[in-house]
Amino acid sequence: MAKHETPLLDELESGPWPSFVSDIKQEAEVRAKNEKGIDFQIPADACDDLLGLLELSFKDGTTHWKHGGIVGVFGYGGGIIGRYSDKPKDFPGCSSFHTVRVAQPGAKYYTTEFLRQLMDLWQLRGSGLTNMHGSTGDIVLLGTTTPQLEEIFYTLTHEMDQDLGGSGSNLRTPADCIGQSRCEYACYDTQELCYFLTMMYQDELHRPAFPYKFKFKFDGCPNGCVASMARSDLSFIGTWKDQIQVDQAEVALYVDGTTPANAGSHSGRDWGAFDIQAEVVDLCPTDCMSYVDGELKIYDKECTRCMHCINVMPKALKIGKQRGVSMLAGAKAPIVDGAQMGTLVVPFLEIDQTMNKQLADFDTEEEWMEYLEEKYEALTEVIEAVWDYWMEEGKNRERLGELMIRQGLQRFLEKIGQEPQAVHVDHPRTNPYIFWKEEEVEGGWDRDINEYRKHHAR
Repeated sequence: MAKHETPLLDELESGPWPSFVSDIKQEAEVRAKNEKGIDFQIPADACDDLLGLLELSFKDGTTHWKHGGIVGVFGYGGGIIGRYSDKPKDFPGCSSFHTVRVAQPGAKYYTTEFLRQLMDLWQLRGSGLTNMHGSTGDIVLLGTTTPQLEEIFYTLTHEMDQDLGGSGSNLRTPADCIGQSRCEYACYDTQELCYFLTMMYQDELHRPAFPYKFKFKFDGCPNGCVASMARSDLSFIGTWKDQIQVDQAEVALYVDGTTPANAGSHSGRDWGAFDIQAEVVDLCPTDCMSYVDGELKIYDKECTRCMHCINVMPKALKIGKQRGVSMLAGAKAPIVDGAQMGTLVVPFLEIDQTMNKQLADFDTEEEWMEYLEEKYEALTEVIEAVWDYWMEEGKNRERLGELMIRQGLQRFLEKIGQEPQAVHVDHPRTNPYIFWKEEEVEGGWDRDINEYRKHHAR
């Protein structure tokens, strides 16, 4: 029998979609029956009281969680989000309900053994409720008490070889797509780069020292499966510098219907025969393609790497061979102020495709990290230049994108050592102008006004 009546929450179970309320009720029932005989280390009625507290919040039209709290594990400034109820006597089971952020495995590859370990740990020392995953990417374990934090941390790090994620004004847990492990479109090894930067910047991840939070995300190609361009302060999007690879024989097989378009994802839908003109050429955003006399032509200088044509005809079109990343800065997605997309700051940074050694090729992990430091040296130089500027000029709780707006793109590019280029212009005639500096002008600013007027009539 439920501990609290929840008529308002019950309404959230009445629609056609799965409800988080049902999940909490299910966990509350499991903990009440405790058929496995678990020695719960937090109150067994934590989920029951959570339902009661949430029902009261709906009834009162206000939250009953107090603002955060300083709580964590020894030596770390991030990874734990303190959460306390302002009704501890009425709902003692969730008077403390801390959130633990755990760094997700690269590209979210899990083994069943790891998942069982994780669930067993959280059943024992937490509420059993999880969020897989948070918007940053972390495994989010919802609801535990302060005495359990060190116990959870020990199990994660010593028995499961897993670390806490980021929280607070620090580097948040980097997140990547599956990359070259399964995707033919990936222009670089997202998992390798994500792992390297995570290990490289452990202090920034666990010991807050930034003006505000900072996110890395890694997309292997412009399809953007982790939406890095929209959700990260510094995004790394795989791209190529040369031509799209075209196999004209395969193009012909798409045109005559032998090979299904879109990798067969539209099969079974009565949309008629594939029309390369209507479905590929006419949908190119820069009109850089034509199909003439049975041949597909691409004018690559006009191509913006949108991936549409490659997605439609993956057997006929492939990414180029000179591969690397584009780096965009300043994205964020706040609810109140509105979303802000990343600004292109490094159009292309080539990643050497011949440098593809694995950890197994080295005697120690330290040697492997030294190899990765060399491989990604140009990239880390940009990262650290961005951080130096942001930490020096950023205000408290000011994201990088907000600083870029406040001081302008020109200053940002100067600070990170990037020469202004036409590709930096997002919307012509609306971007801030790039002004000449006196030392860049031959002879400086001083001019003889009379000499000037000889050539320019008034």
